[in-house]
Amino acid sequence: MENVLAVYNQLTPPGRARLCFDERPCQLLDEVIAARPIQPGKSAKEDNEYVRKGTCVVLLAYDTDTGQRYTQVRKQRTKADYAEFMHQIVTTYYADVEYIDLVQDNLNTHKYGSFYEHLPLAQARLLSRKLVFHYTPKHGSWLNAAEIEFSALARQCLNRRIGSLEELERQVSFWVSERNQRAVKVHWSFTPATAEDKLNRWYEQVNPANKVD
Repeated sequence: MENVLAVYNQLTPPGRARLCFDERPCQLLDEVIAARPIQPGKSAKEDNEYVRKGTCVVLLAYDTDTGQRYTQVRKQRTKADYAEFMHQIVTTYYADVEYIDLVQDNLNTHKYGSFYEHLPLAQARLLSRKLVFHYTPKHGSWLNAAEIEFSALARQCLNRRIGSLEELERQVSFWVSERNQRAVKVHWSFTPATAEDKLNRWYEQVNPANKVD
């Protein structure tokens, strides 16, 4: 945890960037009966019946320094999807950056090996040398600022029935463009000192010597 907090609370040196990455599964739901057109001053009305159109996943990387986020909508979240997403983000937006501190959870796909298994050697080597992984602890995914972005995405974009992958891509793209134009940033205030104060009893459980008198 302290390793992740250090990423947030340190100044970013020149030639370095900070990204948070996460994935969100989404269920595609379509209307059985077309919703009634929205009337001025009235809420939208939809039937309570719907049809499931499968699932997909939104991949999101968030730059804590610039307030920019990058997304892709994919059918699944395999090692190949992870590797291809990271390669596209790094080569498109961070080609001139020497190192990228990447905060992510410890999912089995989030490994350097995913690059070598699914990308040409030169591309895999580039990513493994440029990306510095910082894993959130077990049950500590809240330490990933990308989850805050997904919370906003869920409230502002995904709180409706979307029946196709293509429509989900379109809606997510609109959300990203609007949010990036405003360069919305997450104001992180949880520091190592705060963690030591709030989590003191857990430190004590791990090692009684940490008890504060």
